[in-house]
Amino acid sequence: MSGMRGVNPRQMQQAMKKMGIKQTNIDNATEVIIRTTDKEIVLTNVDVVCVDMQGSRSYQISGSEEVRGLGSAGAATASFPSGDIDLVMSQTGCDRERAVKALEEADGQPAEAILKIMTS
Repeated sequence: MSGMRGVNPRQMQQAMKKMGIKQTNIDNATEVIIRTTDKEIVLTNVDVVCVDMQGSRSYQISGSEEVRGLGSAGAATASFPSGDIDLVMSQTGCDRERAVKALEEADGQPAEAILKIMTS
């Protein structure tokens, strides 16, 4: 890596372009979830860069990491975006468990979940 010191970023971009490599920032990305058979790796406050090399795409991700098991509670909360759960909780004053249950009953629709909680 020491051979890369002093390389002008513009020259680096030109060299990458000549090799058919294109980098693009993914703007407004907030969360990335990597789900395995037994756990989730949740990255928040992320910076995501897409690297396209002759038609093959790869992603470089950096952010805050949290590892969650996929037990019954983990699987339920993982199936809905955290923003949707937070929205239901803030609009109804309910706890996370109730918000997730309402989202499950409303097929993941936050507005319907809020109505369900408020009318029950």
